[in-house]
Amino acid sequence: MPVYNEVATVRQAVDEVLAADIGTDIELVIVDDGSTDGTLEILDSTHWPPHVRVLKHEHNQGKGAAVRTALEAARGEFSAIFDADLEYDPADLANLMPPLLSGNTNAVFGVRAFDGYTSHSFLFVLGNKGVTLIANILFNVYLRDLMTCHKAIRTDVFRMLPLKATGFEIEPEITARLLQRGERIFEVPVHYKARASDEGKKLTAADGLRVVATLLRCRFGSR
Repeated sequence: MPVYNEVATVRQAVDEVLAADIGTDIELVIVDDGSTDGTLEILDSTHWPPHVRVLKHEHNQGKGAAVRTALEAARGEFSAIFDADLEYDPADLANLMPPLLSGNTNAVFGVRAFDGYTSHSFLFVLGNKGVTLIANILFNVYLRDLMTCHKAIRTDVFRMLPLKATGFEIEPEITARLLQRGERIFEVPVHYKARASDEGKKLTAADGLRVVATLLRCRFGSR
């Protein structure tokens, strides 16, 4: 769980993950990415159960850096990214596990429906569909939701990916590197409730450009 300035939601997000029945034991690795709003104080002052570990970055490095830090520390057979912003339902992690446990795939993505909530920005949804289309063209695949946070991957495979991104562009980089390894990504539907910008949504149009640049770097650059 990468965390940056989520003082309003982090405690609930952690509690919901720990309460979710996903059909297997879990370890939750939280990485505070240099929060300055009191998030770290909440994490440090709470008595967490033994299967929760809190790691810290001294200064903000970006979501990608936090994900890589957590991945290095992960001890489970599978690793899943889960944000602390309450946009995703942790119970949906149970839907990502069966294809992994059966050995049918090494990576499962949760696909958002983008319906049901008026907080969805038209430009946000259009941008997600746009970068997903670009990824499908560049890598000759058919994915439905490139930028989903809900990604569950075999930990050993995850660690083999040559990940360099430090920000939100870690999401397309993970996908691109999986495809370049020849992995077939399994997709399942998940619930999603987007935050508005005034509720703390951090993605901007500039992030969309960085996503496209990351896809081009992965497709045509060195591995």
